[in-house]
Amino acid sequence: MSGEHVHRSDPRDAFPTAWRRVDDTHFQVRARWPRRHRFFTEVAGRFQDPLLIPEILRQASMLLVHAAFSVPVGDRFVMQRIRYSAAPAGLLLDRSPEGVVADLSCGGVRRRGRRLAGMRCAMVLRRLGRVVATADGLLDCVSDRAYRRLRGERLSLTGRSLPLSPGLPPGAVGRTDAAAVVLAPSPRPGAWQLRVDTAHPTLFRRPNDHVPGFVLLEAARQAATAFSLFPGLMVVTDMDMVFLRYAELDSPCWIEADAMTKGDPDPATVRVRGLQGDAEVFRCSVTVAASEPTLPDLDPYGPLGGSVNDR
Repeated sequence: MSGEHVHRSDPRDAFPTAWRRVDDTHFQVRARWPRRHRFFTEVAGRFQDPLLIPEILRQASMLLVHAAFSVPVGDRFVMQRIRYSAAPAGLLLDRSPEGVVADLSCGGVRRRGRRLAGMRCAMVLRRLGRVVATADGLLDCVSDRAYRRLRGERLSLTGRSLPLSPGLPPGAVGRTDAAAVVLAPSPRPGAWQLRVDTAHPTLFRRPNDHVPGFVLLEAARQAATAFSLFPGLMVVTDMDMVFLRYAELDSPCWIEADAMTKGDPDPATVRVRGLQGDAEVFRCSVTVAASEPTLPDLDPYGPLGGSVNDR
């Protein structure tokens, strides 16, 4: 399958392998579930990286937007909100080469004339016949011309190389590779500066005029992990992120984490937000677990909202 439909030029970062239409609003997408990847690496020594779940949802949604809804490949894919919930038991690594099957339902379809303007995508992800996770997201489709009007002078920052701040120790954020660390130290407890590596081949798959949304997802995951008592043993089972504005490249972005319940000495759910200047870039709830909780219900058509962030 062509990587252009999922906006990935490197085949190692493109996960969907095939798709079929079930009916007008239901689709099935098959995807790789790599045991080894340069960025999506094992967690706590035995779990698949759970951030593959929102990435597969994003890529499968992009694939359907282009292949099934006839949106030109040059148009922009803008995610307003994305969330997932996973069962750690389904994330356990094994020797099977079996991939995953994503059953997707597309609802709330909005059009601007004949052109797709946006929709919700709800996903049930299965592997070896067992539900691994559920996820859903709200996305907009923006023509390249409209995007250029929206971004204006900001487009001049596309491809700009930025100084790379020293990162936190990889083990403090649940990583083993220093290149995968997206948080830099801060003098404030529970706060870090976003570390932006525009040369990273997966996080910045192409020159961009702002920080990609997936970098913010990873920042929220790392912030919640660093906030926990046992970062090397934590698995992020649930994330719910609302994108409020673009994270710009030319000013610091601060990542803050706090317990969802004030004063909780060992919080399972952490509230993370990104701040740039006086503006909130995103807000996210992150649930971490060292055990194997049951998979909670996720209403794929519950209320969604937010503003914008790309991809």
